[in-house]
Amino acid sequence: RPRHAPPLVLIHGYTDSARDWAPIAPLLTPRFRLIMVDLRGHGASAKPDCCYTRFDFAYDVKLLLDALHIARADIAGHSLGSIVAQTFAETWPGATRRLVLISSTGTSFGPPASASADGSLQGWLAPLASLADPIDPNSEFMRTWWKVSIAYNPEFARRQRRDAAAIPARVWRAIADQTLVGVDLRGMLPRVRAPTLLIWGGRDTLVDEAGRRALGSGIPHAEMRTFGALGHDLFWEDPRAVADALIAFLVQK
Repeated sequence: RPRHAPPLVLIHGYTDSARDWAPIAPLLTPRFRLIMVDLRGHGASAKPDCCYTRFDFAYDVKLLLDALHIARADIAGHSLGSIVAQTFAETWPGATRRLVLISSTGTSFGPPASASADGSLQGWLAPLASLADPIDPNSEFMRTWWKVSIAYNPEFARRQRRDAAAIPARVWRAIADQTLVGVDLRGMLPRVRAPTLLIWGGRDTLVDEAGRRALGSGIPHAEMRTFGALGHDLFWEDPRAVADALIAFLVQK
């Protein structure tokens, strides 16, 4: 990377890891100092009994930047990581130069990601209720969870399944309970002060139109970019297109 390249924090999605960024990282390293985290409970990070709210995740990122003596950085997140990224920008606006939210929402991920009256998980998260350790990376559950990425990169998906299977079932459920279900993201969105780029795939089935509208209208300085032919994991599908959009936004003065 160039001398004194600006720091860019990349925050992965639910049950993923820093490995998420492998398809796009080589396209970003010529311009940025990449800081690719494993959120708590994921990848090589510790997997404590608690706590897994979006504020816990964001505070971990802040502590990491403090340890690296980085006062201000560009922050980018995908899916769950986008919620962490926006929470970071809301809480520490002075530490956020620019913000990129990929496959994000201003409401909740669906369809529908909600809890029933007895608190049990419903919709796309319902299978987590019966998930038990040890998790088999080749199980029907895991192959269904990763079916989209298997379709366009089987080897990448195999490594992702292996990493996700190492996450205890209690952590899968804790993150869903504390960050993905019943969380109202709209109230704090006006606190974002950084110029923001919202990137979506037109074929994303986990972000509905209401979630996009809430995010776009809630953040004061947001630009939007939609790739009509791509889905939720769009920078795995077309790394070059997403990298170009991200770079063009971040290099603006």
